[in-house]
Amino acid sequence: MKKFMQDNLAIGLMLFALFLGAGNIIFPPELGQKSGEEIVWALLGFLTTGVGLPLLAIVAIAKSGGDLLFITQRINATFGLIFTSLVYLAIGPLFAWPRTATVSYEIAVVPYLSESAAQSPWPLIIMTIVFFALTLVAAMNPTKLVDIVGKILTPALLIVIVLLTVKAFISPMGSLNESTGEYIANPFTKGFIEGYYTMDMLAGLVFGLVIIQALKDRGVNDDKKIVASTIYAGIIAAAGLAFVYISLGYIGATSTDSIGFIEGTGTGSAIIAAAAQTLYGELGQAILSVIILLACLTTSIGLATANAQFFNKVYPKISYKTYLIVFSLFSGVIANFGLENLLAITLPALMILYPLAMVIIFLSLTHNLYGGKPLVYAFALFFTLLVSINDGLVAANINVEAYQNILGYLPLQGQGMGWLIPAIVGAMIGYIISKVTNK
Repeated sequence: MKKFMQDNLAIGLMLFALFLGAGNIIFPPELGQKSGEEIVWALLGFLTTGVGLPLLAIVAIAKSGGDLLFITQRINATFGLIFTSLVYLAIGPLFAWPRTATVSYEIAVVPYLSESAAQSPWPLIIMTIVFFALTLVAAMNPTKLVDIVGKILTPALLIVIVLLTVKAFISPMGSLNESTGEYIANPFTKGFIEGYYTMDMLAGLVFGLVIIQALKDRGVNDDKKIVASTIYAGIIAAAGLAFVYISLGYIGATSTDSIGFIEGTGTGSAIIAAAAQTLYGELGQAILSVIILLACLTTSIGLATANAQFFNKVYPKISYKTYLIVFSLFSGVIANFGLENLLAITLPALMILYPLAMVIIFLSLTHNLYGGKPLVYAFALFFTLLVSINDGLVAANINVEAYQNILGYLPLQGQGMGWLIPAIVGAMIGYIISKVTNK
C-alpha cells in the first residue's frame, strides 16, 4: 500500500509538471490584472477550462482504455485519425511545444542580454538548440520520465513558485482595481475562453497515455488499478494547477499599484517579470527564470514523449527516436518565429479544436447512458464544428458576414460558447435517428 501511494504521488507530480508549462505561467497574471475586482468570477471560468476540463479529459482517457484515438474512432476511423493527429500536432510541434522554448527565452534569457544582443537572432537560435537538445536527452528514455520529472524537477519547480507566491501574499503590491474590457460584463465567460490558451484540456487527452505507460513500466497492468491510479494522479495535478493559477492571478490582480497596467502581446510575461522584480529585486528575476525554465522544460519533455509515442503507434515503420528528432527539429524552427507570431495563430486553431474536444470528453464520460451510439457523436460534433469554424475565423479576423449573422442568433454566441446548444441538439438528433433506424 505504501509503495502504491508513493508511486501514485510521483506520477501525480509528474503529471502536474507536464501540465505546468509556458501558458500556465504567463496567462493567469494577465487575467488577474485585467479582471481586477471581478477576479473571483474570472478565475472560476479559467479554472473550469484550465483545471476541471483537463481532469475530466484524464478520467475519460483512463476509462476508455487510455487512448484518444480509440475514443474518436467510435465515430469514424478516418475522423478519429485526423482529429487525434490534429490534437497531438497542436499541443506538439505546431503551437504548444515551440511556445515552451520561446517563453523560456523571452523571460529567462532576454533580461540578461544587452540591447544589441536581444535584437540579434542568434541568442534565440542557440537557446532553442540547447532547449530541444535537453528535451531529446530526457525523452529518448521515456521509462525514466517519472524519476526525472516527478522526483527531481517538480519539487524544485514547486519551491520556486511557493517562494514567489508567499512573498506576494505577505507583502501585497497593491489592492484590486476596477475590471477592464470584457471582464466588466462577462468575467466568467471571458476567463473560460482565456483558459483555452493553456491548452491543458487537449494536453489531458494526450498525457493520459503517458501516465498509463508510466504505470505499466512500474508493473501496473490491471485495468481497474490503472484507472484508479490515473484518476488519483489527475486529482494531484489538478490541485497543483489550481494553486498556481489562483496564486499567479492574485499576483496580477494586486500588481497595478506597483507596476501599472501593461498592454500588448505577451502581457502576462511582462506582468510576472515586473512583479518578480518588484517582490524580490534582482533575485526575483532569477527566481522567475528558474520557474519558467523548469516549467517549460518539463512540459517540453512530456509533449515530445507523447507525440513520438502516438505517431510511432499509428505508423510504426518510423521509429520512436526518429519521430523525436524530426519533431524536435521542426519545433525548433517554428520557435524561431517568436512568441508574438505563435500567439497570433494559436487562438483561431483553439477556437475550432476546443469545443470539439469538450463534446468528445462529455460524450465519452456518458457513453453508456446512450449506448455509445456513433450517430450521437457524429451529429453533436458536426453541429459543433459548424459553429467552431466560425469562431476560429473570427479569432483570425476573417469576416464572413452572412455566416456570422446567422450564428449571431445562437444563445451564448457573444460569449464564444454558441456551440453548446447545437451540440446538445445534435446529440439528441443522433440518438433519435439511431433509435428509429435501429443503427
